[in-house]
Amino acid sequence: MSSLKGKDIISALQFERAEVEGLFRLADQLRKEISEKGVLDYAKGKVMATVFLEPSTRTKLSFQFAMVRLGGEVIDFEVSASSLAKGETDIDTLKIIDGYDPDVMVLRQKKPHFPEEIAGMIKAPIINGGDGPNEHPTQALLDVYTIWRELGKVDGLTIGIMGDLKYGRTPSSLSYLLSKFNDITIYYIAPDVLQIREEVLKNIEGKVTYHQVNDVSGVMEKLDVLYVTRLQKERFKDPSEYERLKGSYKIDKEFLSKFKRIPIIMHPLPRVWELDPGVDELPQAKYFEQAKNGMYIRAALIKEVLGV
Repeated sequence: MSSLKGKDIISALQFERAEVEGLFRLADQLRKEISEKGVLDYAKGKVMATVFLEPSTRTKLSFQFAMVRLGGEVIDFEVSASSLAKGETDIDTLKIIDGYDPDVMVLRQKKPHFPEEIAGMIKAPIINGGDGPNEHPTQALLDVYTIWRELGKVDGLTIGIMGDLKYGRTPSSLSYLLSKFNDITIYYIAPDVLQIREEVLKNIEGKVTYHQVNDVSGVMEKLDVLYVTRLQKERFKDPSEYERLKGSYKIDKEFLSKFKRIPIIMHPLPRVWELDPGVDELPQAKYFEQAKNGMYIRAALIKEVLGV
């Protein structure tokens, strides 16, 4: 898949289906090799800079573990100890980091579209680790990779994406990546004020069948996958709106017991009140496996972007 060598990974829209499926197969290969050897040597002598200007657990750590497992090294940028606190601009900071010649840079920034705006100023390939409420392309890769591993296919599936679809970045990238496959149906399950953004619908128009609904109960038994998301409290301008909507959507064992058929349940994490820990006991709960899959698919992506 030399098509990804040296490329900036900014949006899930940029992937071709063949590239996605190739990454899935490579992730499975690396999973086996890492299980057997622990640390590989594909990225020996290569350095990745992780620049997270917004908090992260899974994305940051899985990228760092992925690079180390590939045999490379990681330099982590610490925001709290940086000159950003002195008023330095984020663009100047990134130019400084780029000047040390990392082989790849993973960037998270709260400003939407920031990675594409600065990509031309940075020599190192940039992988978007999340740009505010806009996109999270590598999360979409691990999400669809998980579906592919759990259900054996992606074509022909019905996916419910529930929760905060307006402010969340994962629903947009997941929608874009699913649109690369055939005969996909998406149910967007959210209150009207948190429904999926218009630009997302425009980007998938004619590529998937989609429905916007307010209640998960009416569609639950149609779903192959229920993808639960949290309300993005940090993105609400009005705290009272968050509190008003907070109890709208919650999945627990009691709720699920009403249905004859339960889909696999996914969540990008972190969760708060919307997905009860009791659900963890169910065989359909796949979110911790989903998070684990992130290391392997990101290792595959790093390998291809580095061209090693």
